[in-house]
Amino acid sequence: MANYVKVSCLGPAPCRIEAAVPAEEALARMMAHWEKQLDSVLPDKPDLIVLPEACDRPLSSVYPKEQRLEYYRVRGNRIRDFMAEKAASHRCHIVYPSHVQAEDGSWRNTAQLIGRDGSVIGTYHKNHLVPAEYDQNGILYGKDAPVFQCDFGTVAVAICFDLNFDELRQQYVQARPDLIVFPSMYHGAIMQNYWAYSCRAHFAGAIAGLPCAIISPLGEAVAQSTNYYPFVTTTINLDCEVLHIDKNGACFREIKRKYGPQVSIHDPGLLGSVLLSSETDEFSVGAIIEEFGLEKLDEYFSRSREHRCAPGHLEP
Repeated sequence: MANYVKVSCLGPAPCRIEAAVPAEEALARMMAHWEKQLDSVLPDKPDLIVLPEACDRPLSSVYPKEQRLEYYRVRGNRIRDFMAEKAASHRCHIVYPSHVQAEDGSWRNTAQLIGRDGSVIGTYHKNHLVPAEYDQNGILYGKDAPVFQCDFGTVAVAICFDLNFDELRQQYVQARPDLIVFPSMYHGAIMQNYWAYSCRAHFAGAIAGLPCAIISPLGEAVAQSTNYYPFVTTTINLDCEVLHIDKNGACFREIKRKYGPQVSIHDPGLLGSVLLSSETDEFSVGAIIEEFGLEKLDEYFSRSREHRCAPGHLEP
């Protein structure tokens, strides 16, 4: 049945704090910065807010490593707790990306998913670092790719440089999350669209200082921020499936005649595939697929591979 989720992505440039500012004051400025940024989207009552990579790190070009480490020591979990309070008071999820020190003193580039009650649902550690993150900052590579269960569906995470590596993407192709969130300093361009399409998932990118976008499983941007405002909010429907047109297309008119606006069949053009969505509480997209004997895109691709390899079908 229709599963509408309102998603916000925030992508302001990193907060500029001068090197001479003491750590405690820098922390206060950072909290004030995010208080203001969150106020841009909280009035829309989103279900999920995605923040950019290392969102509470002062601009590194003017706040050097020595000061940053002292700032992190003073910060501890205080900004995470600030975000948790926001999540609980506004009954939303927040993806809080930051640099976090483990108990053994090593560091991780993380994204913590905070639930509507303010608790941490789960943590993802960036799998694919830029080598300098380890060489200069001692950040260790993550090794797991968990998928987190929220009350609206499943969420996976990729951070910045991760987007260049098929090893991680293929794990999500198999896991089939409903939504991939992408906190980043790097935009990724067509890689965002390709990840959404190849994983058959919605994709929400929060990019520091660059356009943020929410992308459908067809790889099509459905909403994005602008040069004037570094945030975007839109509603997506997670009760959807990607179908190739081929034989399915013969059923589309019949589906629309029977169900009208209760079913959406969106064609982005040129791709040969559509996004089928249930827009009602009366039935799910799965029920429509079963009723009309429709074939999902990955099923169609699998059948095509098998057909190619059938006896006599392949050239000698």
